[in-house]
Amino acid sequence: MDWKALVSAEIESNRALLENLASQIGKNPELGFAEYEASRLLSSALQEAGYAVTQGIAGLETAFKGVLGEGKPNLALLCEYDALPELGHACGHNLIGVASVGAALGIAPFLPQLGGQITVLGAPAEETGGGKVLLVEADAFRDIDAAMMFHPANQNLLMSRSNAIDAYEFVFIGKEAHAASAPEDGINALDGVISLFNGINALREHLPDSIRIHGIISEGGQAPNVVPGRAVARFYIRAPQRSLLDEIRAKVFRVAEGAALMTGTQVSWEKFEPSNDNFVPNQPLALAFGANLQRLGVREIVEYADGRGSSDMGNVSQVVPAIHPYLSIGEDLVGHTAEFAQASLSPEGLNTMMIAAQALAYTLVDVLIDPRLLHSAKREHEGT
Repeated sequence: MDWKALVSAEIESNRALLENLASQIGKNPELGFAEYEASRLLSSALQEAGYAVTQGIAGLETAFKGVLGEGKPNLALLCEYDALPELGHACGHNLIGVASVGAALGIAPFLPQLGGQITVLGAPAEETGGGKVLLVEADAFRDIDAAMMFHPANQNLLMSRSNAIDAYEFVFIGKEAHAASAPEDGINALDGVISLFNGINALREHLPDSIRIHGIISEGGQAPNVVPGRAVARFYIRAPQRSLLDEIRAKVFRVAEGAALMTGTQVSWEKFEPSNDNFVPNQPLALAFGANLQRLGVREIVEYADGRGSSDMGNVSQVVPAIHPYLSIGEDLVGHTAEFAQASLSPEGLNTMMIAAQALAYTLVDVLIDPRLLHSAKREHEGT
């Protein structure tokens, strides 16, 4: 039985539905944890295909779980559907969520014969809220054997490691005073923030090239003639491994303490977003996905490249074998731009989504019919 040909035919029969879903979500972007319509649309499509859907999992209103089949293996397809402020779907999450749903629809009629279980997890707020981090912490992957999704990009890439990331907000407290008539009575909190930036800039010279630290001043005072009594900075700190990031983070904290000491301010800090761990690609699953891309006619495929960004999919890859391949929706595109948002609604973008849905479904078939593939994937994961 050529299960993959049957799966492709099923996905193609749903092309109009899937393209309409991607277009609706793409044209009506919703920010993280507020993706009510996108969550509803994706959940409804799964329910109509026979999936048992649970809304609001892990205490997150726009998260969901759809389950079909029973027993082992239990394979997860992950959906993203949040947008970026101002830019909309400039990371193509409208394509990501629908591709996973497309794969789920494609395999649904044949799962009784193939055996096993498919779990579709709707993960909100990848961009700013770390929805998958919260799902991992809520034990949503406890019974999952492997997890997969795709991401649109400007090239076809099977494996890429992402950086671990911590997001910290530093609050400096000083004392307000009239900046002209009584500056000696004030303590300038903004000086503390500026000293923090200067200290981090000095620290960079002594850090590995792979480290990324970037920040903004989110509060710097209310008026030039008032000594700022409160100033706030937000920083992302990234490193290729969690252990290295922990070391760098401790150095940044010491810089913050020094900045406060220098300026006579008080400083405190806390996370403003959940931390992402570095992504660990799974080679057996990724190569199976690549072979399926070739079967679908995709020829220009890069097997591995180092990544500089971060994703909450990293946390998933720490607990189960996972893949997060990239597929091109247009050359020379840069993520988080208006051009990328346009490409995510283009005919090329929608066609790539359909290819991704089929490649994901094919990879599900591979795992379901060949227990050795999952065994290899788990052995590699346990050795990381």
